[in-house]
Amino acid sequence: MDTIQDLFEHGLEDIYHAEHQLLDALEDLESNTEREEIAQAFSEHREETQDQIDRLEEVFDMFGEPPEKEECEGIEGLIEEYEEFESMDPSQEVMDYHNMAAAEKTEHYEIAAYGNLIPLADQLGMDEAADLLEENLREEQDALDELTELTEEFEMDAIPAE
Repeated sequence: MDTIQDLFEHGLEDIYHAEHQLLDALEDLESNTEREEIAQAFSEHREETQDQIDRLEEVFDMFGEPPEKEECEGIEGLIEEYEEFESMDPSQEVMDYHNMAAAEKTEHYEIAAYGNLIPLADQLGMDEAADLLEENLREEQDALDELTELTEEFEMDAIPAE
């Protein structure tokens, strides 16, 4: 791990693993959410996530390497945290809100990951790779904006204060 290319490839493998983990997690979020507009947001972002994986595979192809995954401990930790919460058997209203909060956390992680990869791609002169990563970044930012809006619109009165 001595070069910008090493750093870039490591980050690429990390986010590639993360996106695969989130593909499954978004399916769980959708099925564990009762509110239609929230479940729909998870479904739509799951489709985008598959497109993001495809773009990452294009970036790997630019290196002439098969796509590889580096375990993304950050996402693994967020998924583990989610599963622990789910095991507490929360009410459906609490679960719906928590699902949005958990998804927002992952979006912030992904935004940071892509935001760190783009300048590395630029430094390596990989303009096309940077463009693909920027497209993923924009989709993650849009997903976060949608989740934030849904969270702000959530009727907190459905959850007892104490």
